Amino acid sequence: MDRTQLLTQTFGPLISAYGWLIPLFLLLSLLKTRAIKGVFGEFKVNLAARLFLDKRTYTLFKNVTLPTTDGSTQIDHIVVSRYGVFVIETKNMKGWIYGSPQQKTWTQKIHRHTTSFQNPLHQNYKHTQALQAALNLDSGKIFSVVVFVGDSTFKTPMPDKVVHTRGYIRYLKNKVRPVLSDSDVVTICGQIQSGRLKPSIGTHLNHVKHVKALVEAKQRQQGNSCAQCGKPMVLRTARKGDHQGKQFWGCSGYPKCRMTKQVV
Repeated sequence: MDRTQLLTQTFGPLISAYGWLIPLFLLLSLLKTRAIKGVFGEFKVNLAARLFLDKRTYTLFKNVTLPTTDGSTQIDHIVVSRYGVFVIETKNMKGWIYGSPQQKTWTQKIHRHTTSFQNPLHQNYKHTQALQAALNLDSGKIFSVVVFVGDSTFKTPMPDKVVHTRGYIRYLKNKVRPVLSDSDVVTICGQIQSGRLKPSIGTHLNHVKHVKALVEAKQRQQGNSCAQCGKPMVLRTARKGDHQGKQFWGCSGYPKCRMTKQVV
C-alpha cells in the first residue's frame, strides 16, 4: 500500500463526515478581515439610509471614488438633499475607542490588544475637501459625518460630528434649513454621477495601491522606514511573551522581513 492510499483510508472517513467544516472555517476567517468588516459596516449605513430617509428628499451615493490631482479619494457614502451634501465615513469597530478631534491617531482597545488608526475626522476632512472642490460648493453647504457601527464604546468624549449608526440619521434630519435649491440638488447629483470613477474591482484596487504608496512616502519622509529592507514600519502590539500588550514598530514586509524597533 502506497502513502496516498494509506492517507486516503486514514483521513477519508473524517473528510467525508466533517468536510463541511473546512469551508465554514474559511468563511469565518474571511469575515474577520478588515475589508469584509468595512463592507458590512457600509451595508449597515446604507440600509439605515434606505429605511429611514425619504428618497424624495435624500439621494444616496455609495462607494464613490473621485479622481484627484495626485490620484484618487474614496468616499463611503454621500447623501445629497436641499439641506446640504453629507460626506459619510464609516468605521466598523468593536471594543473601547479613545480619541479627540486634534489627535492624528485614535486608539482601539479590545481586552489587552491595542491598535492605532487614523483619526477618521481628519480622514473625512480630506474627502470633504475633494468633493467640495469637485462640486465647487461653499463650505456651509457640505457636512462631514463619521459613523461608528459595531459594538464599540467611546471611553473619551465622543467628538462632534462622530455618531453611532442611528445617530447619523438624526444628524441628517436635524438639518432643517434648506441651503440648496431643487435644481442645485439635481445638478450636484449629476456631477457626482458623471465625475465618479466607474465602480469596479479595478477602480478599488488602483485606489488601494495609491493609498499604500502615499503611506509609504509619508513614512519615508518621517524617517520611519525599515533599516533592513526600506519598507514602512507599522505600529503593532505584542500578543504573547514577556512584552504582551506592549506596542512596537514592526516592518510592513512581515513575515519576509522581521525587523522591529521599540516605540520611543
